[in-house]
Amino acid sequence: MASVVRLGLTGGIGSGKSTVARLLADRGAAIVDADAIARDLTAPGGPAMPLIAVTFGQDFVTPEGALDREKMRALVYTDPSARQRLEAILHPLVGLETQRQASSAVSQGHSCVVFDIPLLVESPSWRQKVDHVLVVDCTPDVQISRVMARNHLTRNDVKKIIASQAGRERRLGAADTIIFNAGLSIQELADEVRQISHRFGLSSA
Repeated sequence: MASVVRLGLTGGIGSGKSTVARLLADRGAAIVDADAIARDLTAPGGPAMPLIAVTFGQDFVTPEGALDREKMRALVYTDPSARQRLEAILHPLVGLETQRQASSAVSQGHSCVVFDIPLLVESPSWRQKVDHVLVVDCTPDVQISRVMARNHLTRNDVKKIIASQAGRERRLGAADTIIFNAGLSIQELADEVRQISHRFGLSSA
């Protein structure tokens, strides 16, 4: 059996990383989405919720039993230790589920497993778990305008999110391959993905 390429996909908020993940999936890659896993873990009745309630209190749990994301976001901006406590709960659970999904994808015959990891560069362990790092890049101004339009956040709120992530230079320094996604149409972006697909064991036809 051909070896499986484990591709780490990352990029700052608003870079278009999720769109690139979908385009890679269209070419046959299996996508393991860390953000989606974290959302499931903190959804109503999610496996992480009992420990979150104990650690942070019921004020951070919605009436439906999910994580109150707005309240938690406000807390981690003002209290760095809160982010560390939340990550200590979520990261082990996310790690187990990503491993389970990756193993399932390999058993189904996928030649490329894409780990969609927003904080891949910040993580001390993820770089060792993947064969190749693909960074989706754009300028901070483009990030801000996209996220303001998409999430209806203020410019300052978006700047805070960007500041909480790895800097652009650090992310680019960790990349094996870079897609610069500013001013590209969806078709042009798809063409960029097609041109590099062979590097990840995917069809470039």
